[in-house]
Amino acid sequence: MNAASARLGSAAFRFVLVMGVVNLFADTTYEGGASINGPFMGLLGASAATVSIVAGLGEFFGYSLRSIFGYLSDRTGRYWQLTFLGYFINLLAVPAMALAGSWQVAALLIIAERVGRAIRKPTVEAMLSYTTGTLGRAWVYALNTALDETGATIGPLLMALILFLRGDYRIAYASLIVSAVLALLSLTVARVNFPLPSSLEEGTTAPARGLTPAYWLYMAAASCFAAGLMSFELISYHLARAGILSPGWIPVFLAVSTGFGVLASLVLGRWYDRRGLPVLLAAVACSAGFAPLVFLGGFWAALAGILLWGIGYATQDTLFKALIAGVLPEGKRSQAFGIFYTGYGAGWLIGSVATGLLYDRSKPALTCFAVAAQLASLPIFAIAHRRAAEPEGAR
Repeated sequence: MNAASARLGSAAFRFVLVMGVVNLFADTTYEGGASINGPFMGLLGASAATVSIVAGLGEFFGYSLRSIFGYLSDRTGRYWQLTFLGYFINLLAVPAMALAGSWQVAALLIIAERVGRAIRKPTVEAMLSYTTGTLGRAWVYALNTALDETGATIGPLLMALILFLRGDYRIAYASLIVSAVLALLSLTVARVNFPLPSSLEEGTTAPARGLTPAYWLYMAAASCFAAGLMSFELISYHLARAGILSPGWIPVFLAVSTGFGVLASLVLGRWYDRRGLPVLLAAVACSAGFAPLVFLGGFWAALAGILLWGIGYATQDTLFKALIAGVLPEGKRSQAFGIFYTGYGAGWLIGSVATGLLYDRSKPALTCFAVAAQLASLPIFAIAHRRAAEPEGAR
């Protein structure tokens, strides 16, 4: 490696690291809130179906709107402006939950938080993609996800501590204003030091000419996977309602899962850069086992299930992004990420409605749906991988 490449690699790593710190504080905020959203909405009078459908709608908007904002960022070039707007809405909606007087207001804030994430997510993924030629596709997203998940571990633990110290949900939500402000300050540091992330690119990191058949197949597979993954809102609602955990221990379960996800992201990211598709397929198969353990078992089964659920989140946060980074079209990076996650969000919404309605009717049926949806993605991923490997002229 020559001196210029070494300097570029060092700058790329610093950018990934700084954005990882931003997301560490951001995840502390909204994953801390997510760890208590389910029980809090239940306390305000929401049913299991309501909790699941609200969470599903939030995720649907959080994913589907990414295509719109991805398109806007590519057309206008205002990557940093949209990133700041998205983080502002995404982060400040969480401590505002302390003021919610009804489950309807809480639901609107949960959806607003996801919309804010939709605004900034495609621009951040696109900016990070410029570093993949130097650092490796999966490793870039694995490192960023590991820092995300570190924050996602700290946030729920903070919520658990406040609840154990006899605080209430409103105090817990209000405390998250600190991490929200730290995230925005860290984002300002990133903007000042890296005003043009595209200057970090080495080689060609957007190999496709347009949205290829492999891209659409990857999106279809990811949508199936999303339908079976479920939100923690429904999981936490079940853990509380079934008496498996007391309210103070529910955020700890999320922290354990996300802490495990930190290790899973780093390991999966490194293995994927070396071995490719088999790593993804194995991760999806592991994730598919979480639902029967969480919804049909007791404490220890639920603990094992929540670890597998953490692998699922590491898969969608690390490996799916690496997949799409391998078929990105130049000039449409943000849009490509946005469209992909629109399909992902549609799958999530379908799964959330189905599992929410099935919860009170038949938990075995709920688990069968979740397992079948995730396993259905495996052959589609395999077909997409073969299409991606075909020469351009053979497609």
